[in-house]
Amino acid sequence: MGDLLAGKRILVTGVLTDASIAFHVARLAQEEGAEVVLTGFGRLSLVNRIAGRLPKPAPVIELDVTNQEHLDALAENVRQHVDGIDGVVHSIAFGPQDALGGNFLNTKYEDVSTAVQVSAFSLKSLTMATLPLKPKDGSLSVVGLDFDAQVAWPGYDWMGVAKAGLEATSRYLAKYLGDQNVRVNLVSAGPVKTMAARSIPGFDAFEGVWNEKAPLGWDLNDPEPAARGVVGLLSDWFPKTTGEVVHVDGGLHAMGA
Repeated sequence: MGDLLAGKRILVTGVLTDASIAFHVARLAQEEGAEVVLTGFGRLSLVNRIAGRLPKPAPVIELDVTNQEHLDALAENVRQHVDGIDGVVHSIAFGPQDALGGNFLNTKYEDVSTAVQVSAFSLKSLTMATLPLKPKDGSLSVVGLDFDAQVAWPGYDWMGVAKAGLEATSRYLAKYLGDQNVRVNLVSAGPVKTMAARSIPGFDAFEGVWNEKAPLGWDLNDPEPAARGVVGLLSDWFPKTTGEVVHVDGGLHAMGA
């Protein structure tokens, strides 16, 4: 066990299975000395079962980021377990099937708005809901999980647009919350075979791209590299880094044809 996050209290969203990057962030955070609180939506019994696989017990709070009542109650619910938080992990994304899989030109706005609200606007919603928990004389590190929005990916469609919105949202949050000592950064991870990834039509095609082009290589079954990037940004080792997108993708984002 290390001490990179010793004494810190971290709120981690989006833990659904033990294959998720969020789960490995929670695990590593505990191993580095943090006290972890999880949030879940929909299948809380599953989240509680997965939480039981962490090195130490972690409480689970229900949170639907599209429900203002849940957001308004979040700070008080977190205070039932810890007296504040030093870090927040945003690992929340969703796009209706109609917004994926090559249907870009025909997707209805209702489905687009759902993808953008859950996957991008929720970063602002979550950050503002947790702001009252920031230590008065300390900092708050908000780290979101991203998938590179610099280019168009086959089948990713409106989720790609939502991720571009997530990146822009993180920059504006960094701009407007910097004077409160709040850092907002993203980790743009290479593809990992999670439950969410399996719902993306054509996801298997990504494997060939990363196998051929990532100079450091990439293992779709290993979420730990991305999780380590998140834990690093949650720590005090990046005190003046905000509005940044840190790529943890084997270097593929920097390669051409």
